[in-house]
Amino acid sequence: MKYLSKKSALVFAMAAGCLVSGVSAAWEPTKSVEFIASAGAGGGTDQFARIVQSIIQKYKLNSTPVIVSNKGGGAGTEAFVYGEGIHGDPHKLIFSTNLAWLMPMITKVGYKIEDMTPLATMAADEFVLWTSTSAPYKTAEELLAAAKEKKAAFKFGGAQSKDTDHILTRKIEDATGINVTYIPFKSGGEAAVQLAGGHVDANTNNPGENASYWKADKVRPLCVFASKPLANTDKINKDTSWADIPLCKDSGISIDSFNMPRTVWMAGGVKPEEVAYYVELLKKVTEKPEWKAWLARGVQSEFFQTGDALNAYIKKDATEHHTLFAKNEWLVKN
Repeated sequence: MKYLSKKSALVFAMAAGCLVSGVSAAWEPTKSVEFIASAGAGGGTDQFARIVQSIIQKYKLNSTPVIVSNKGGGAGTEAFVYGEGIHGDPHKLIFSTNLAWLMPMITKVGYKIEDMTPLATMAADEFVLWTSTSAPYKTAEELLAAAKEKKAAFKFGGAQSKDTDHILTRKIEDATGINVTYIPFKSGGEAAVQLAGGHVDANTNNPGENASYWKADKVRPLCVFASKPLANTDKINKDTSWADIPLCKDSGISIDSFNMPRTVWMAGGVKPEEVAYYVELLKKVTEKPEWKAWLARGVQSEFFQTGDALNAYIKKDATEHHTLFAKNEWLVKN
C-alpha cells in the first residue's frame, strides 16, 4: 500500500538535511500565507491553526501576514481536494489530523494523500474512557464486566461514524472481547452531553470535550489511553487531576496508547527549501510559552515530528488502521 510518494519522501529528506546541518532556508514567503483548517470555525483543527497563526504574528516569526480559512466539508477532505489544485504553491498550508491519510481508505475522496507533502505533527490529542456519574462503574474493570454481560445493550457514544471515537471503540472491543453498540453523534461535544445525561454508558472523548462535565461531577474518567500518566496536575474534580487518571493498559484494556496527531501539510510539487522554511517556523512555534499553554489547556501532549520520523509514523499508523478497517469491512470499494 502506498502512503507517500517517493517525491514527497525525497523532499522531506532534503529538508531534514538542511535543518540538521544548521543551514538556514534560502527561501521565505513573498506574499500572505494561508492556513487552511480542515474543519469548521471553532473546531479543534480550526483552533490548532489559529493558535499557530497567533504565535507567528505575536513574535513576528514570518515576514508576511498569515490568514486562516476553513474548508471542513467531507470530514476535512475538502481541504485536501483543494490541495490537489494548488500543486507547487508554497504559500498555503493545510492543518489536519491523521484523518488526512485515513479518510481515503474508508470513503471516496477527490485526492490522493501521496500527492501531498507532510510537514509535521505538532501535538497529540489524548483519549479517555469515560462513564456517567449516574452509572455504578467506578473503574474500567467494572465497566468492562458490565459491557460483557449486557453485550449490544451496552452503548458507547462518539463523534461520527468511522471516525476516531469509532476506531477506538473497535480497538477496545478487540482488546477486551466485549461487543457493544456504537452510537455516532455530530461531534464530541454532543457525545459529552449524551453521556452526562446518562443516555449512553460510555464514551472515549478527549479531555477537553468532557472537562466541564467532569468538573460539574456529571461524568467520571476511568482510564486514559496513554503509555504514561497525563502531565497536567490541575485539580478538576475535587482533589483529582488529569495526572491521577489510571492508564487503560493497567486497567484491563491492553492498548498501550491511542491518540490523534495534529498534522500540517503542503501541496505536492513544493521545493525542499520551502519545506525547510515551514518546518523551522513550526518548530519555533512549539518553543513559545503560548504553545505550551495551549497544550495544557486542551490536555494535549507535545508531539513534534518531521522528516523520516514522520514518514515512518504515517506508514505505521496507516498500516495498523488499514488492518482494522479491513476487519470491520470499512474499506472503500473501488
